[in-house]
Amino acid sequence: MASSKQNGPTTASGKSELRSPKPTSENRDESELLTVPDGWKEPAFSKEDNPRGLLEESSFATLFPKYREAYLKECWPLVQKALNEHHINATLDLIEGSMTVCTTKKTFDPYIIIRARDLIKLLARSLFSLFSQKAIRILQDDVACDIIKIGSLVRNKERFVKRRQRLIGPKGSTLKALELLTNCYIMVQGNTVSAIGPFSGLKEVRKVVLDTMKNIHPIYNIKTLMIKRELAKDSELRSQSWERFLPQFKHKNVNKRKEPKKKTVKKEYTPFPPPQPESQIDKELASGEYFLKASQKKRQKMEAIKVKFYLNTIQNSFG
Repeated sequence: MASSKQNGPTTASGKSELRSPKPTSENRDESELLTVPDGWKEPAFSKEDNPRGLLEESSFATLFPKYREAYLKECWPLVQKALNEHHINATLDLIEGSMTVCTTKKTFDPYIIIRARDLIKLLARSLFSLFSQKAIRILQDDVACDIIKIGSLVRNKERFVKRRQRLIGPKGSTLKALELLTNCYIMVQGNTVSAIGPFSGLKEVRKVVLDTMKNIHPIYNIKTLMIKRELAKDSELRSQSWERFLPQFKHKNVNKRKEPKKKTVKKEYTPFPPPQPESQIDKELASGEYFLKASQKKRQKMEAIKVKFYLNTIQNSFG
């Protein structure tokens, strides 16, 4: 006899339990997938995630200028101590003027060599004089760096210096406000702007720097960042559009080119020459004055003068 089979597991009472279908990505709300829970932090990469280590050795090297040699020689023990915690070897070659970082057999994090490369790149660019406070942050998981090249964005040297100073602000106030709003450390030097901080802050820093080089004052972007910061505190407004709250700034640059007072209108081209202007004799022939005697012409001129005189006296009396 054929025995009947039940789909799904059976309980003690013999009844089958129906499993609830798992929610698919189509059934979920899109906003629910994009929102990050409050207080959530990505777990750190540990040795248990990669117990066998790396297969190949990776290394990066960078050169540094001569004037940085004394500082690097002084702080190099601190650099080696910080990199040894992540099992990265660091060597300083004063003869060639280079710094090298490479992985070891104990290295388990495959991305730490990229962070070590960024560290020596920042130290070589003389961007951070306080190693323990600023450059050491690049080795953390939630911190990155960005080097923005601004030298080729403005052709005129004087205009470039003015816009770069506008980014710094009086006594560094604009740069300090931008650091507080983005949680980034920003350094403006020469033809580059370097920043260290979270990824979201670096994105805003790059936008503000590029807009400043395009002749958009940084105070406009700072106002927008301040409004966004206050709106992010409201849990109801997080899932809504913020366009109605953000200010809309318009360009008011007037064209400084001076226009001529008398604009010459270009005439339509014709192959025929212009008509010859009438001479004084032609005008007298047309009006009939040519056939008058000298005494008659004199009498007409005197009458015209008298009429003009009477009209002036009448206007002055009523005016």
